[in-house]
Amino acid sequence: MRFLKRYFMTGLLIWLPLVATIWVLAMLARTLVSLVPAFLSPEALFGVDIPGFELALVLVVVFLTGLVFANFIGRALLARWEALLSHIPLVRSIYHSVKQVGDTVFAPGGQAFREAVLVQYPREGLWTIGFITGVPCEQAAAHLPGDYVSIYVPTTPNPTSGFFLMLPRTDVRLLDMSVETALKYIISMGVVAPPSVAAPASPDILPTRSLT
Repeated sequence: MRFLKRYFMTGLLIWLPLVATIWVLAMLARTLVSLVPAFLSPEALFGVDIPGFELALVLVVVFLTGLVFANFIGRALLARWEALLSHIPLVRSIYHSVKQVGDTVFAPGGQAFREAVLVQYPREGLWTIGFITGVPCEQAAAHLPGDYVSIYVPTTPNPTSGFFLMLPRTDVRLLDMSVETALKYIISMGVVAPPSVAAPASPDILPTRSLT
């Protein structure tokens, strides 16, 4: 039984990340394909079913959109389009919120998470890893006494969901690890530990500096 368990777990550890990756990509592909209208399906255009045609069409459209709007004229047209959307009450709230997040996460050189930190959550005495995303907005900061920072605490093993917290800077402990290493640590539920480093003599409190 020990022999079977050893090789079964080895095979599981090989297949699990591969299957999870394929599942996420397949879900994304299904979402993109669902956006293709019926009149652009291969049956409507050619009279036959062509597997993967809708996905290829979406990828081509995304690429051409980036190609068109990457130049000066395209950016001017995009600015006019966004100005138009900003006059539609519900649409402007959703569109601009999603766009800001997308620009932060996916833009070249973008830095959604600035540093990995240690915070007490969900109560004092329990510690978890979070990421600095900036500082509270002026409206929130006006009601917060002292110096606060904005923290994103991801869930495990899925870091795309989590909690947004505003904590005093003195309650945040800066970690000597990169954001990528911290994400791996969270996704693995603490199994994939970061390389060992010398423990600091005193708590490494987040230094005061501009995070805007």
